[in-house]
Amino acid sequence: MPLLFSYGTLQLPAVQMSTFGRLLQGHPAELVGFEESLIRIDDPRVATMSGKAHHPIVKYNGKVDSRVTGTVFELSESELASADQYEPAPYTRIAVILASGKQAWVYGDARSA
Repeated sequence: MPLLFSYGTLQLPAVQMSTFGRLLQGHPAELVGFEESLIRIDDPRVATMSGKAHHPIVKYNGKVDSRVTGTVFELSESELASADQYEPAPYTRIAVILASGKQAWVYGDARSA
């Protein structure tokens, strides 16, 4: 089953219930070589679901001392597809290696992928 690293709204119970139909069980994790910033969400469906007009987004910077904290979740392939539907532009799914050495997916800035 694929792993998904979340540092933002996919950690929220309301978003998980709307996106996956269940609450996910996860573990703390860190993403190395990325930095976090905020973007305005123009998709009203996503902003309503999260209750937030601005969401965090990560961008690769390659610096080993840059770390983003979050949660890693194990999902089914169909749940991963549901996450793809939830995430608006400019998010894109990127394969990453977490600080633990595990491979996971993360939704990051498509402009840096």
